[in-house]
Amino acid sequence: MTTGRFFRNSASILALIAFGQAAHAQDAATVDNDIIVTGIRASQAAAIETKRNSDVIVDAISAEDIGKFPDRNVAESLQRVPGVVINREYGEGERVNVRGTDKNLTRTLLNGHGIATADWFILDQQAATRSFNFLMLPSEIVGKLEVYKSPMADLDEGGVGATINVETRRPLDLDAFSISGSAQMVYSERADKFDPQFSGMFSWKNDDESFGVLVGGVYQKRRLRRDGVEVLSYITPVGQPTGDALVPGLIGSALFTQDRERYGGNLAVQFRPSDTLEINVTGLYSRLNANNFNQNFMAWGDNALGGGGTLTDATVVDGTVVKGTITSADNGTTGRAAVFDAISRKAYTDTWSADFDAVWHASDRGTAHFQIGYTKAIGATKDQPFYEGGAPGSFTFDLTGRTPQVSFTGFDPTDPNDMIFDFASFHSIRNKDQEFYAYADYEHELDMGVLNAIKVGAKFTNHDRDATFMATTYGGFYMPLAAEGCNGGPCTSADFAGELTPGNFLKNIKLPGTFSRYWQVDQKKLDSIYFSQPESVRQRIPLPSDNYSINEKTYGGFAMAKLGGEGWKGNFGVRVIRTDQTTDANLIGVLPETPGAIDNPFGTYLPVSAKRSYTDILPSANLSIDLNDKMVVRFAAGRTMARPDYTNILPRVTLNPGALSGEGGDPDVKPFRANQYDISFEWYPERDTIVAAALFYKDIQSYIVNETHFEVYPVETATPNGDRCVPAPGTNPNLYNCEFAINRASNGGGGTNKGFELQVSRPIWHGFGAIVNYTYSDAKADDGQAIPGNSKHTYNLTGYYEDDVLSARLSYTYRSKFFVNIDRGVPLNQKSTASLDASVSVNVTENIAITADAINLTNQKIEQYSGTTVRPRGIYDNGRQFYFGARFKY
Repeated sequence: MTTGRFFRNSASILALIAFGQAAHAQDAATVDNDIIVTGIRASQAAAIETKRNSDVIVDAISAEDIGKFPDRNVAESLQRVPGVVINREYGEGERVNVRGTDKNLTRTLLNGHGIATADWFILDQQAATRSFNFLMLPSEIVGKLEVYKSPMADLDEGGVGATINVETRRPLDLDAFSISGSAQMVYSERADKFDPQFSGMFSWKNDDESFGVLVGGVYQKRRLRRDGVEVLSYITPVGQPTGDALVPGLIGSALFTQDRERYGGNLAVQFRPSDTLEINVTGLYSRLNANNFNQNFMAWGDNALGGGGTLTDATVVDGTVVKGTITSADNGTTGRAAVFDAISRKAYTDTWSADFDAVWHASDRGTAHFQIGYTKAIGATKDQPFYEGGAPGSFTFDLTGRTPQVSFTGFDPTDPNDMIFDFASFHSIRNKDQEFYAYADYEHELDMGVLNAIKVGAKFTNHDRDATFMATTYGGFYMPLAAEGCNGGPCTSADFAGELTPGNFLKNIKLPGTFSRYWQVDQKKLDSIYFSQPESVRQRIPLPSDNYSINEKTYGGFAMAKLGGEGWKGNFGVRVIRTDQTTDANLIGVLPETPGAIDNPFGTYLPVSAKRSYTDILPSANLSIDLNDKMVVRFAAGRTMARPDYTNILPRVTLNPGALSGEGGDPDVKPFRANQYDISFEWYPERDTIVAAALFYKDIQSYIVNETHFEVYPVETATPNGDRCVPAPGTNPNLYNCEFAINRASNGGGGTNKGFELQVSRPIWHGFGAIVNYTYSDAKADDGQAIPGNSKHTYNLTGYYEDDVLSARLSYTYRSKFFVNIDRGVPLNQKSTASLDASVSVNVTENIAITADAINLTNQKIEQYSGTTVRPRGIYDNGRQFYFGARFKY
């Protein structure tokens, strides 16, 4: 759907509003001139009321609304909000971008305060960003979602893009005895598997509504499969006839499978012993078992050419070799034309959160609020058996179609005996994120003209983030061991062999000539062989570059004035926050004689520690003016900040001696800081109708970017790399001081992010209605670098129908192309995506409904490229998902 067609459809919906006025009475009952609505319209009315009554620019989704969408987690629900987008890399949204900003610039709160986050995927565990992984928050536990798009003094800092507050339900807000639940089966198309999904909630309160208890639980299982063809790197080989043209370094056909099992629950105890005191105790636990198996059979141009191979019959387009033949050296030992990686990961992530909250109405005009809480998350790959095999030979490649094509000669990809067992490892990584906080505020109502109240507060947080990477040393599995499954001798590739790839592998994305048939590693054999090795072989030692700890203590406070008069209201205030940061990491590549240096099989390293402190003063102001009883205009201005990702502030460096390159952090990197301004115009012709337009402008003072620094580190090698290495002083003839190109996190130039949002939500006629929103975001850095996560155009189109028996929704979501980030030293971009989801519910009785949901009906593929579409990076097929079952409520 084009943007022009979107505007035509939006205009049609706006034109229908007037027609809808006449039909309005047919869709609702009228009692004392108040319109009473239920179902989808009731949920929309609740979300609209939150926006209408707010002092700030905010959008909301109610629990009822979440239940009507086919959403499995909170990220999937949030994509329905104007300006919010997700990316279904593995078929389910995990993180969100808001108004064209990167995902790490969105702050996520649970009941007003931070919640720890960790990751299931090992690369994300190593990256350690601040963006929250919403896989850990199933939609069933949510009472309301609020997306704050303008800052407010009493709202936690950290949300340059937006602040998302997830509210869980409380028992005194529900009926005296309430029980609800659902049971569904999910069919995952690519995996061709059926799996169960269950959720339930029980809530009770006593007759005088002074005490209540709520308990909720969820269990979800899904076996997924993702088919993909990817180009993992581009290189400039030396001594080839194509000069400086980039050549694909790795072209692979990847088969990813995963068993996801998510379970958890939430508890809320609410106690109101008097009219002046209320106590809330809440707790949440969520676990995701995320064992996964990735197999990737790749054409290895980098290794073949680096080992003396040749590139022939090359076709160069836009500085890229898009066709050609690469042949490894004849001796078969200095280069591989193919490499086969099979990685079995035993992964999980846990999240805990517990809070004590007390509200005391100290007087008729004064209210004190106290809160204390603790949250922790652990993400781990407990064991990672890794097989790698290689083969010399030749391959021909073609990148000019939608999907890369590869054909091999010199060996048989379906025969494991043609693959040499080259490498093995058995790593383990664990990262932990935890925070303790204490908070208090006091609000005093005033009767001083336009000054209605003064609110002051203070908060302390103590946040820890650490990672432990335990790795096996190279060569451990080459020893002649009597390993189970290896016939008492050294293992060969044939000892790991299973069946060939499925007959429908890459069915939906391959072209004639796309490589799709190879022998697979049997995961059970792989696990059995590795776990049966003696302890001396399986022994793990710390990988110095990836072990670290970070502590952040914050001391903050705010003061805010609430204003209001006839037809207007607002607030202004300031938040002051001090951050004390301590980072501990390991600097590798130091000389053995360096004081404090520690010897390690992965290289001599030096433990280092760094401390710094900084203070932010964050003013904000919000104003809401009622133009009449149905129209509101809002103005907002403020200063916001977001702290750097954890890996960016580590005093460490990781080295790649073969390429004389590396990556590093800098503990002195400053946070993202931005001044932002917002205007919103909102029209509420009816209680469950909104037509709104908003303008936003973010002046970001400094982006955090990767800059290349040339630094010298000692390397022990018999064959130094060119003129960038010189002999090091001392008696070791193989020790050289080499110049490395290190990508370090640095504060770059600033930039702007500006755009607008449009939204319409409206019942139209006889149970039919529409929810439409569109966001335009233009994000630019002063130095011309691309801004991660920014799609210029995003929109959601939802049509629904609801009566006493049937409730149905069809929701179409679109986001235009965007820059993901720098990956493996080159840009990673993604083409536009569009997805169609559906949900149908039939009320069998007043309390029971039969449900059916579908996700990705259009079978949208993820397509990525590197800077230009001439250089493809990957195309992935996650398939469709279908859910069917029943919901009940009493």
